Amino acid sequence: MTSEITLFVNPTAGRGRGAHAAQPAAAALRASGFSVRTVIGEDAGDALRRARAAVDGGTGALIAVGGDGMANLALQAVAGTRTPLGVIAVGTGNDFARALGLPVRAPAAAGALVADALKGARVRDVDLGRVGETWFGTVLASGFDSRVNDRGNRMRWPTGRFKYDLAMVAELAAFKPIPYRVTLDGGAVREIEATLVAVGNGSSYGGGMRICAGADMSDGLFDITVVGDCGRGTLLTVFPRVYRGTHLDHPKVTVHRAAKVELAAADVTGYADGERLGALPLTARCVPAAVRVLAP
Repeated sequence: MTSEITLFVNPTAGRGRGAHAAQPAAAALRASGFSVRTVIGEDAGDALRRARAAVDGGTGALIAVGGDGMANLALQAVAGTRTPLGVIAVGTGNDFARALGLPVRAPAAAGALVADALKGARVRDVDLGRVGETWFGTVLASGFDSRVNDRGNRMRWPTGRFKYDLAMVAELAAFKPIPYRVTLDGGAVREIEATLVAVGNGSSYGGGMRICAGADMSDGLFDITVVGDCGRGTLLTVFPRVYRGTHLDHPKVTVHRAAKVELAAADVTGYADGERLGALPLTARCVPAAVRVLAP
């Protein structure tokens, strides 16, 4: 393995934490004898082109410094290659890092872990989801949660996570169950009324909301959580339990496991790793051992 390592940095992650986090992470890698090169793009497309060039050029590892959005961008560069991925998680959600058991908002500790893993050639092969040519590591969201995302993204004010809290209140007031057509592993089409359908490679989204609490990133299968046709009162009861994963015991919630999921519904957008995929219908496939990660 080459001693040159690439830091893939989002300087705006976590309200500026990304730029500061790159320094202790780089220091930990250099202290372990690695040569560190930093990649910062002018925009997401430019950043991805630079990351792919580093991977094609034989970098020893690509280390994403930022939040879930940056980890997702890094996945587009390393998935399906032999280049390992490290994560210095300093964003708002950090669900991909949580799923891997990595330090969160502790860049020096995360950098030291990456350095130790590289020196000991300790890598894990984990599964990824794929929709078309786009990879994702955590959860594909659709339904009530994605409509909250849609509304929050349209809001100019307030900034930060509070706008998504307001978006949730607004969506809750207007929400009605959504008619879905769901197909698992090419089987029969299931026509259901649901509040949301979440396709989990990882267990959580939204900064620790364990919507697919039982998901295993090494079993070759998605956990698909279906929250049924809840009224507003039931949804308000179920939703807070998502942080503990105990919502899975509610009678309106069912969990399925499959390697391929086809979702269709009118006027519903899909999001994966918090990034917009596009309108349903979408087909997601679980790809076993799609990426090598530097993690415990």
